[in-house]
Amino acid sequence: MKPGVWFTTILGAAVLVWSAGAAQKEVKKIPVTSTRADSAVEMFKTYCASCHGVDGKGHGPAAEALKVAPSDLTMLKQKNDGKFPSGKVTRIVEGADVVTAHGSTDMPTWGPIFRSLDPNNAPVTKLRIANLTKYIESMQR
Repeated sequence: MKPGVWFTTILGAAVLVWSAGAAQKEVKKIPVTSTRADSAVEMFKTYCASCHGVDGKGHGPAAEALKVAPSDLTMLKQKNDGKFPSGKVTRIVEGADVVTAHGSTDMPTWGPIFRSLDPNNAPVTKLRIANLTKYIESMQR
C-alpha cells in the first residue's frame, strides 16, 4: 500500500453513521489494498463490488450511501446497441473519460490508483485495466 492512496469502499455492509439523531449513510474511506493484476475477479471484488455489487448490477453495500447510483455494469452491451463499449470502459477505468460518479469523491477512477500500486511498471497498470475491462465484458446480459 502506498501512503496517501485511498479509495472509497465499504467493508462487508453499508456503514451507518448517526448524526444529530438522523440516520445518514456514509461511505467509509480506507487505504487501497493491492490485488493480483492477473485476477480480474479479485480486482472486481476488491475495487468495484462495494458499489456495483458482486454481480455488477449496481446494488453493492455502499450503493445507498452514494450521491449518484452506481451503474448496472451488466447492461453496458445492451445500452450500446448490442456491442460492448470496450474502449469507453477502458477509458473510464483509467480515468481518461469522466463519469459523474467516478469523478466525485464517492467513487474514484482506478487508473491513478492502479498506477500508484505499481508506480514503475506501466505494463502492470495496463494489464489491470485490460483484465478489469474484459471481466466487465464477461458480465454482459
